[in-house]
Amino acid sequence: MDPKKILVIDDDIDLVEIIRINLENAGYSVIDAQSGENGRKLAINQQPDLILLDVMMDTIDEGFHTAYELRKDEKTKNIPIVMLTAVTQQTGFQFDKVGDEDFLPVDEFIEKPINPKKLIDVVRSHLTPTA
Repeated sequence: MDPKKILVIDDDIDLVEIIRINLENAGYSVIDAQSGENGRKLAINQQPDLILLDVMMDTIDEGFHTAYELRKDEKTKNIPIVMLTAVTQQTGFQFDKVGDEDFLPVDEFIEKPINPKKLIDVVRSHLTPTA
């Protein structure tokens, strides 16, 4: 069985490599993009099992716009999205798991700096089928 494929969309290449090492050590395959637009295209073409998406890239809210676009596309609308955010550190505004899909269409938030164990636990929770 092929390993589950995780798409990491983040412009911080050092962080992407840290995430890659942790995910690959846990048995996942990792692909990455450094912008929302490139990540969206890669998601459509590669059909990852889960997307890790940064909020702030070229713009302070690029991740939100990317999440909206991913949810509107038939090919990517059902892929779980976990948003990586330093927004709380930057603005003091805190995000949490949101029930309103129209407001923030993501499945979960992970605060930066990322705890590797929490990252793996969250990824597993979204990729493990529920009985």
